[in-house]
Amino acid sequence: MYELLFWRYKEGIYLNHHEVYENLEDEIPVEGLEELPVELILRRINSVFSDWERVDEISWKNNKGPGAFCVKTTPFSVKIECYGTLGTSMDQLVDVLDEFKCPLYDPQIPQRYDEMSEK
Repeated sequence: MYELLFWRYKEGIYLNHHEVYENLEDEIPVEGLEELPVELILRRINSVFSDWERVDEISWKNNKGPGAFCVKTTPFSVKIECYGTLGTSMDQLVDVLDEFKCPLYDPQIPQRYDEMSEK
């Protein structure tokens, strides 16, 4: 499994990304995160992956090739668990969340890909 995690900071707030990740994993509230339009994000993912089978409300699998993923949300974060998913498909997921101004945090590295880390 490969995890992709997304959240958005409130204006003027920038926290330790790994601590934010750990708190989100432990379901500890994190001050300074913006509420996300979770339903819109899920609809957009469903639209982009319309040729994948929708297994349930939060899971998709590719019947034409490798990969499956599960989208777990809170009001402040989106975690996508990828199972054998190709990098190109993961890039599409990153692009969808980027549309909602939610940069990727990759806990495997750990690295957050946002405008502050690019400076």
